[in-house]
Amino acid sequence: MRISRQPSRRQATTEADPAISTDIDDDEVEPETGPLRRCIITRERLPKERMIRFVVGPDRQIVPDLAARLPGREIWLSASLDVLESQDAQGSGRQKEKQGDGRYRHLVRAFARAARGPISVPPDLSVLLQTALVRRIGDCLGLARRAGQAIAGYEKAREALRTGRYRLVLQASDGSEAERSRFLSGFGPDLTIIDPLPGEALGRVFGRDYVVHVAVAPGKLAESLVVEAGRLAGIRDGSARTMGSAGATGQETVSVNDVAGTNG
Repeated sequence: MRISRQPSRRQATTEADPAISTDIDDDEVEPETGPLRRCIITRERLPKERMIRFVVGPDRQIVPDLAARLPGREIWLSASLDVLESQDAQGSGRQKEKQGDGRYRHLVRAFARAARGPISVPPDLSVLLQTALVRRIGDCLGLARRAGQAIAGYEKAREALRTGRYRLVLQASDGSEAERSRFLSGFGPDLTIIDPLPGEALGRVFGRDYVVHVAVAPGKLAESLVVEAGRLAGIRDGSARTMGSAGATGQETVSVNDVAGTNG
């Protein structure tokens, strides 16, 4: 992600708003250890897989670090739209605008407290995160395809599932519900089913016009796909959901539609 040298006029910055306090509570500076991290908004400790890591860039801009590799002081948010945006704004016009501004100011304030100083936050942070997560899912699926760990197509993917080795299924978010159910018929309840991309985006990964069904072999790439799909589901739909098994009949899929319209 490119780090701007000048904060956008639309970006909130604590330097421009002295009313935003950067005072820090003692529990906000305690070292983060183990598999859990604390959300700066909810104060809840969650597994890192259900959260988004941020760092402060050289120009004091908040930068998402989805791969958790960038240096710097780490700041964590729950992967939830409820955390990033206000969902219960009532009324219309100026009232909604004020409520949205208030929620955004609260987010900026929390980042500033965690960063121990003035920062700037992109106003469209949730959209940026969705776009980045969609790209990561597409990239990860592309790696799985090149490694021979992802098989696309109705018959080929079903044959892979019959071997018992492939337990993760990606299905097009805009695919026919009847066809998706028919594809899963006959398999047990231990499949994990996600739908992070539409058929056109899945097709681009496999060099086709449109793909509805993909079977993925177990391994780190499959695990990464599940994690990123869960994060995207939380940011898009409002809650950071953990991924479990989904049965082939009456299954629960994680709906993570590709709102950005691209897989990178």
